[in-house]
Amino acid sequence: MQVDTLVWYFEDFKESIVIDSSWQKLLSDQQLFKHQQDFYTKKNYIDTVDYDLSTDTLKHRLALLNANTPLDISYSEDLERLIQYYLKREKQNTEKLIRLSQYYFPMFERIFDKHNIPLEIKYLALVESALNPRAKSWVGATGLWQFMYHTGRMYDLDVSSYVDERMDPIRSTEAAAKYLKHLYDIFEDWDLALAAYNSGPGNVNKAIRRSGGQKDYWSIRPYLPRETSAYVPSFLAMLYIFEYAEAHDYQPHSTPMPYLATDTIQTKNLIKLEQVAEITNTNIEFLKFLNPSYKLGIIPYEPEKKYTIRLPYKAAGLFVANENKFYDYAQKDIAASEETLPQYYKVSDKIRYRVRRGDYLGKIAKRYGVRVSEIKRWNGMRNNRINISDRLTIYPRKANYTQTPIKKKSTHTTEGSKTTSAKSKTYTVKPGDSLWSISKQFEDLSVEDLKRINNLNNVGLKPGMRLKISS
Repeated sequence: MQVDTLVWYFEDFKESIVIDSSWQKLLSDQQLFKHQQDFYTKKNYIDTVDYDLSTDTLKHRLALLNANTPLDISYSEDLERLIQYYLKREKQNTEKLIRLSQYYFPMFERIFDKHNIPLEIKYLALVESALNPRAKSWVGATGLWQFMYHTGRMYDLDVSSYVDERMDPIRSTEAAAKYLKHLYDIFEDWDLALAAYNSGPGNVNKAIRRSGGQKDYWSIRPYLPRETSAYVPSFLAMLYIFEYAEAHDYQPHSTPMPYLATDTIQTKNLIKLEQVAEITNTNIEFLKFLNPSYKLGIIPYEPEKKYTIRLPYKAAGLFVANENKFYDYAQKDIAASEETLPQYYKVSDKIRYRVRRGDYLGKIAKRYGVRVSEIKRWNGMRNNRINISDRLTIYPRKANYTQTPIKKKSTHTTEGSKTTSAKSKTYTVKPGDSLWSISKQFEDLSVEDLKRINNLNNVGLKPGMRLKISS
């Protein structure tokens, strides 16, 4: 079935997603996160501001908040100055955050409630990422909850060339809830758990020792790293402003697609977001916003891994009812374009790179997103000299590369005996297979190899077909 036929088939049933230009701009706004990070680390919010909010009123409101939460929302002059700064100078940005929160907060609340995390901690994501699922700090912390790679791996957030689950709103929020619960179990205090989330439990323990054994945030605050000393007050300031937004006349626009009006579907084969967007007439930028963890806009297929796509309800129902047609179209579309998909690898995976004419270490390092010094260390090299056909071990960090496959040499026994290498291997196609998923199962085998060896051209795969694995 051709794409225009599919679009026609859905025409009577689909509900097109109309998103105004301001919302599209907000979804892709990277500057808000950068502004927030700069504010927390560099801005001197202690500067004098005009106090429209009286101290007595603020103390009263903080006391009301404190009475209904396990957090310590105590008044301090620093917190008052920070709240006043937000009210005076950050109103426009805060209204943007309130608008984004209308999508994310219902998800956060559902997950935090399941893990018995105080619901107020949802405001932490405002400080961490400005609600940007693709946010990435200068040290590599990524996603709504700013997980470093190794911490993310501890909580089952995988990173590959196609997917970064630290950017997945649901998976990363589940991981954040588990990590926060772990930190609370260590310190038995939510404010200290928040400080440890930012600076690590080691720094909080050091601050406790330097304070003479004090175990409340405000007592150990002078002994914490500078960023962390502003971190918890920034969280409390956000909590106050969101809870009293109406009292301060914040007027954000409502979101056109609340989280509760979407659903997730487990995918069963490789498919591109642009293909789903084209068939369902869904805005591609909105689809990327709903599925931010797919770095290349491609949902891969791995038999042992469950990947999902989030769609508006109407499109989700259509997808489930017609998913085989979706996948059939997707495979034919990729085959017709003769596109070479980027090689799949996990961040922890290594590859063997064969040096080609014109290569030098700097060029290779740039291609894979690593440093020359790292390539030298991985390969025990004392200098930068490399020769054509040298094999280098590399742990890639760059996603969108394709590697020219290195063919395995055939190994023969005695003269006249049969070949025992991959040359004699074949593969029987199973339901749900694609050239990409098959190529992943064999070392140094690409989609282009499979097409060339088997003269596939644009012919689709069918269960039961036998494919040669090597020429």
